[in-house]
Amino acid sequence: MKRAGFANYWLPILLLLPQLTIIAVFFYWPAFNAVQSSFYLQDPFGFGSQFVGFENYADLFASKEYAKVARFTLLFTLLVTATSLATALLLAVKADKVLRGARTYKTLLMWVYAVAPPVAGLMGVMLFDQNIGSVTDLFAWFGYDYRLGVNYWDTAFAMIIVSVWIQIPVNFIFFLSGLQSIPQHVREAAMIDNPSGFGRFWQITFPLLAPTAFFLLIINITYALFDTFGIIDTLVKNNPASNPMTLVYKVFVDGFRGNDMGGSSAQSVVLMVLVLALTIFQFRLLERRIHYT
Repeated sequence: MKRAGFANYWLPILLLLPQLTIIAVFFYWPAFNAVQSSFYLQDPFGFGSQFVGFENYADLFASKEYAKVARFTLLFTLLVTATSLATALLLAVKADKVLRGARTYKTLLMWVYAVAPPVAGLMGVMLFDQNIGSVTDLFAWFGYDYRLGVNYWDTAFAMIIVSVWIQIPVNFIFFLSGLQSIPQHVREAAMIDNPSGFGRFWQITFPLLAPTAFFLLIINITYALFDTFGIIDTLVKNNPASNPMTLVYKVFVDGFRGNDMGGSSAQSVVLMVLVLALTIFQFRLLERRIHYT
């Protein structure tokens, strides 16, 4: 294998410098400030700070409210990830079999990807609104009084549905690309070996999609933990006290609304460590079961 080489030693460094600068400015520097700030009790107006050591972390882990938010975040992440992946996989399998109107069918499934999370949250508010929401009217037809922003689990339901809806197109694109990359001779051999379509899928097709599924698993967990912020912020209607929230949204609420900068920084550090540990777990344990062709 021929290795790429550079005649000038500084050329590759100069080529990497812009990206390294962006990473340093927008990731490493904020992360360092968050870790540093988590050990201080800061004045909300920036007039001073007092070193308190691990007191912010002790208060955080002793908080029942934080434990409740952590449990909801776990449930929210599992439901959003599993539902969006399963739905997208089903749609991709169906789209892969479409012969006529395939382009239109795929476009209709993918255009949701262009909707920004806050806009999706606003659409969710319109659908689940107590006065004009069509979904609320549907629940009322079955005799259920759905109350977005008032009932804890009603709001959680809307958060999960909207988050899943906007994430399905991304998963659909990758799953469909993975299905279409399977060689035709492999499909024909699978049809001979196993006449059952369901059996062929789980024994042949899905193992070949395993690398794509593993990649999407990481992407969807990250999405549920962080990128749903705009959706949650729109749906809770500026009333997070009686509504569910995730860990990343609690960082915002405590830091920018509660002016607890030290406690908010401690939460962000815990969340960063949690995501790092989860990523290592996925790559060390789950990736061993993935076979790349």
